[in-house]
Amino acid sequence: MVNEDSNLEERDGTPEEFPLRADPSIPADPSVPADPSVSAHPSVSVHPSVSFHPSVSANPSSSALPSTVVQTGDLAQPSSSSSSTSPEDLSVIKVSKRRWLVVLVFSSYSMCNAFQWIQYGSINNIFMKFYGVNAFAIDWLSMCYMLTYIPLLLPVAWLLEKFGLRTIALTGSALNCLGAWVKLGSLKPHLFPVTVLGQVICSVAQVFILGMPSRIASVWFGADEVSTACAIAVFGNQLGIAIGFLVPPVLVPNIEDKDKLAYHISIMFYIIGGIATLLFILVIFVFKEKPKYAPSRAQSLSYSLAQSVPDTSYLNVIVRLFKNLNFVLLVITYGLNAGAFYALSTLLNRMVILHYPGEELNAGRIGLTIVIAGMLGAMISGIWLDKSKTYKETTLVVYIMTVVGMVVYTITLKPGHLWVVFVTSGTMGFFMTGYLPLGFEFAVELTYPESEGMSSGLLNVSAQVFGIIFTISQGQIIDHYGTMPGNIFLCVFLTLGAALTALIKADLRRQKANKENPENKLPEEEEEEEKVEKVTSKAPTTTSVSEEHL
Repeated sequence: MVNEDSNLEERDGTPEEFPLRADPSIPADPSVPADPSVSAHPSVSVHPSVSFHPSVSANPSSSALPSTVVQTGDLAQPSSSSSSTSPEDLSVIKVSKRRWLVVLVFSSYSMCNAFQWIQYGSINNIFMKFYGVNAFAIDWLSMCYMLTYIPLLLPVAWLLEKFGLRTIALTGSALNCLGAWVKLGSLKPHLFPVTVLGQVICSVAQVFILGMPSRIASVWFGADEVSTACAIAVFGNQLGIAIGFLVPPVLVPNIEDKDKLAYHISIMFYIIGGIATLLFILVIFVFKEKPKYAPSRAQSLSYSLAQSVPDTSYLNVIVRLFKNLNFVLLVITYGLNAGAFYALSTLLNRMVILHYPGEELNAGRIGLTIVIAGMLGAMISGIWLDKSKTYKETTLVVYIMTVVGMVVYTITLKPGHLWVVFVTSGTMGFFMTGYLPLGFEFAVELTYPESEGMSSGLLNVSAQVFGIIFTISQGQIIDHYGTMPGNIFLCVFLTLGAALTALIKADLRRQKANKENPENKLPEEEEEEEKVEKVTSKAPTTTSVSEEHL
């Protein structure tokens, strides 16, 4: 059997390796396409990249099953046909020191892109006056982010699998930078189409950003920090939305002179253009494709599966994902929650101004409160998941509290005490936006070892679809009936989401892969026969891991 240390994590900065031995005198069946270092028990058929104890010989009748993949702990040296897209040695488990820098850079340019999404909606009335358009036209500057994501998900997911994280990061940050500079050509009231073009370019950049947090966390971070890393990656997007609520009302005052208004708008556009350019340069020099070694047993197994069972058909991947009932339920519930958040963010300025005229600055501050509280909730949720691994329970509790927060916010958003609105909106935001990284990580657990980019992408497609539906519907309800009926509309769908979340079964596949840990002691000569029998008896289990997941 495989000789391996039970603790595969890094010790004192030194990578752990699986001791591998092979006896050149051991005969092997020439029909078995195995690596020269492979030998197996007569009744055990193994993958070519798997090495067993040297004293065990191979039966000439044995066959290597292409679909057979061993448990995570049984991973050994990759075969000579291993592609250059995988780490150098799958038998080494070690986290990279660069991982925090990578996630920080990603979080920063995600923040920049999210700012550009909400910068129009947070001062909706000012841009309506400057460009001479109606509220629905300004709303579409936010909704175009949602619309472009839907048709571009599959092409970008294919690019992610084909060219990797670095190419996607470069493309996303470059498009984000380009869109920011295009908007500088729209500083005249008749140039509204130019600002639409710049916003559409930024919305395309978002497709290269939204599905990345869980992928970066899995590729770069160890099993005990992957949820925290995902929360940090999502944190940047939320921080950008928070700054998008806070800064535009400060930089662009509500004045009548359109020339002065254009000057203030240009300051905002120049600042964001400069920041986007700086972040693009940082991505070029900092962002790497993947670490030298796999950071966890689950990721090591994922690389092994990618080599042994290559499947580039995205239609097959999607079919497999949608056969997973738990994941389908999560797609719906995530879409309802995130879609409600998108609608609230887009329409917040309009709702607050209806009840508190002239309070553009405070409308932005309320939005800031929602997102800052959500960032805190996301970080706490990520740390809690890494410690407890209670994905289903945490997700359900956060969802239920989101419904409660939304109901309380709906009741208190009326003429009266503005400070009460700050408190209730912050409580709602703590749970509503704190749920977003939970959904990403729960999806990875339910669909492992499928691509994190694909599972996250489908969650985001659901969010965009519901975001467009909720934004248009709630906007029309607010225009005709007022803010309370519009918010009750969202409360109903959030309640439905909480009920569906309760039906999801906690099938934590990635956690199972990380926990599997075979024997780690080298057997004595007199005990070898007994150990071989144990390997034989466990053989069906090793095969079932991949068959169940794939």
